[in-house]
Amino acid sequence: MAVTTLTTSFSKLLSPATTAATKTTSTLSSKLSFPFKTYSPKLSTTKPFSTITAAISTGDKLPDATLSYLDAANDVKTITISDLTKSKKTILFAVPGAFTPTCSQKHLPGFIAKASELKSKGVDTIACISVNDVFVMKAWKESLGVNDDDVLLLSDGNLEFTKAIGSELDLSDKPVGLGVRSRRYALLAEDGVVKVMNLEEGGAFTNSGAEDMLNVL
Repeated sequence: MAVTTLTTSFSKLLSPATTAATKTTSTLSSKLSFPFKTYSPKLSTTKPFSTITAAISTGDKLPDATLSYLDAANDVKTITISDLTKSKKTILFAVPGAFTPTCSQKHLPGFIAKASELKSKGVDTIACISVNDVFVMKAWKESLGVNDDDVLLLSDGNLEFTKAIGSELDLSDKPVGLGVRSRRYALLAEDGVVKVMNLEEGGAFTNSGAEDMLNVL
């Protein structure tokens, strides 16, 4: 039994008196019968995985919604998803937040840098959507020197479009105060129909960049 094996193995390390006591324990233990069975749990070798889903997918018609922005005179203007996509090839990409590191350093700058190349491949409109107010979006635009001819920066401050496509990202448990935002994604729509939908896990940045869109055009 396990007790006998263990005590026998350690007996060589013990003093003679202790060894004698151990032998007595081994003798007694060998006469005992334990009603317990040894249980060795079988661990699954299958790795867990998560499926990223949204209410919208390839082949679906984009739901209409109203987005907003500030014009040069700081007047609030609105534009609909239909305006952006009807009879056009359009890239819409979303970021969790203006001025946040990945969004400001990689995601948006990537589309600014590749705007001309994307449009040379037939894209009519490129728009960045974020759950921020119009004032924040304009300040972000100005801080990065974004030209409207390259990328439109649009506010979905009330999550109208974000909720309609099921891409909400609840960050209310984080101490930075972001609340509910949008997951990061990039989609390609032709005449309002989704042709490509690259939705990220939370705020990750792996397949929703400008290069990813160039690869599917």
